[in-house]
Amino acid sequence: MRYSMDIGAERFHHSPPAMTATFKFFWNGIKVNNGPLQKASFSIGNTLNHPQGTITIYAKNYRRFSAEVWEAFDVQNDSDSMTDYFETDRIRVRPDHPFYAQALKAVHASDAHHSKMQAKREERWAQRRQLAAA
Repeated sequence: MRYSMDIGAERFHHSPPAMTATFKFFWNGIKVNNGPLQKASFSIGNTLNHPQGTITIYAKNYRRFSAEVWEAFDVQNDSDSMTDYFETDRIRVRPDHPFYAQALKAVHASDAHHSKMQAKREERWAQRRQLAAA
């Protein structure tokens, strides 16, 4: 298996990383070697050019993922400063990637967190409607 990395318009292919870094996936991001949380959002679904079950991880707030993340994953960023087109780093984690199981747990944790927050919002809205009706 080979991984690739986009840097600007060039694409470099390299062998799987030595995995000297330790990665921890959380509902809201990734930590490398117990460093700072690199905030991210997760999604899973059908994509055109990737196998079913591929997880997409988006960097938050237009921050770049660290060099360790770039080494371990196929990070994409098609920003073009000449045309003022900017996008966030994104990672596609395919089902055959060594960190797929950890990324999948993070997807489920993120979904659970967002469901819990939505339930709390709906509860507050119901309470407000009851107060308004009273």
